[in-house]
Parts: sequence; C-alpha cells; structure tokens
Amino acid sequence: MIGTFSIVARDPKTGDFGIAITTAAPAVGALAPHAIPGVAAVTTQSFVSVELGRKAVRLAELGVRIDIALEALLKQDEHREYRQVAGIDNTSSYAFTGKNCVEWAGHIVGDSFVVAGNMLAGKEVVEAVASAYRELEDVEFPLRLLRAIKSGEEAGGDKRGKQSAALLVVSKHNPRWEHNLRVDDHPNPVDELIRIYEVTKKTIREFEEKYGDLMKIIRL
Repeated sequence: MIGTFSIVARDPKTGDFGIAITTAAPAVGALAPHAIPGVAAVTTQSFVSVELGRKAVRLAELGVRIDIALEALLKQDEHREYRQVAGIDNTSSYAFTGKNCVEWAGHIVGDSFVVAGNMLAGKEVVEAVASAYRELEDVEFPLRLLRAIKSGEEAGGDKRGKQSAALLVVSKHNPRWEHNLRVDDHPNPVDELIRIYEVTKKTIREFEEKYGDLMKIIRL
C-alpha cells in the first residue's frame, strides 16, 4: 500500500510476533502483514509485494535469518526501489526503504522492533511510533502495538488521510491470544481497531471464565 506506516515487533517477554499497520487505502490487512508463530514477522509497503512477504517468512521458517531472506528476495526484485519492507525474527531485524518510495519515507530499527513508513507527513511519524512503543513496555503486547500506531497517526500519519488498519499477532505458546483483526474501510480506522481489540479481549476472557479448561482445546 502506498502511503503506509507500521510497526513490526517481537515481544521480548513472550516471544510473540506482531504487526500493527495503517494506511489511506482499503484493506491493508489483506496484503501487507505476514507472520509465522515462533518464527518471524514481515510487512511489505509502498508498492506492496505480497509474494515477497510470504516468501520471506517461509524462508525464515526454514532457518534463514529474516535479514538475509529479505535482502536476497529484494536483490531478485527488479522493482525493489519502489518497495518498503520491515521484518524481525528471533535474532535479527531488517528494514529497507527504496529510493523511489514517495516522500516522506524512511524507517527506524530498534531493539526488537522496526518502524517503517512512506508518503507520510514527515519523519516525526515514525519517530512518534518508535517513542511510544519504547515508553509502553508495561502495556500488553497487542495494545502496545496499537497505541504506538495511534501515536504516529497523531503525529501526522499518512499525508493523504486514513482509511484502513490491521493488527496481526502470532504466538507459539498461547494461540488463544493470537489476533488477526482488520478494519478495511473506516473514517477512523486505528480507533476502530483498538475498539475491536478491546471487544475481542473481553470476549476471550468471558469464554475462559465460562468454559475453563475446554478453552485449551480450541483456537480462537
């Protein structure tokens, strides 16, 4: 998606991987984020390559470090200078912003997270996402991602506006807390995504209280 910003992260407490992303185009969650529990998470932005994202996490599943996987795939991509990608696995982080991505475009590679964006109001957007994520270390991982993206939106976000947002969280150890939530077309997609996350969390809690040990045999 052209005009997108995201955060890709690994929770150091649980090893869960997560992506929060938003853009001024519909259905970003259907194209950009990719993740495999316990392995890696990747997002592809600007001129999106779904195939690149899928291949990257599959290579990581085979034991290839995500930075090596993404670099190799980009070298084979004749349109790489139009791409923006970010990825993280258990040992490495990676980001690439092609020189033909629409300004403002750039990324920040932090400790266990990567923030990337293009067609933004300015670099303050990715800086706000990174700063908020660092400051929210005591907040539950999915909400930490969402609040970080909200901070980027408040700093100016996609300079065209806003339309869709998505949250993808995968967990090797607690699949009941995985999330694949999407807001495909909404005037305030990040706010709506946070609302849906809170509803989902409340529903899971109610199911656990009602069904107890039976929750161990299902995957929401």
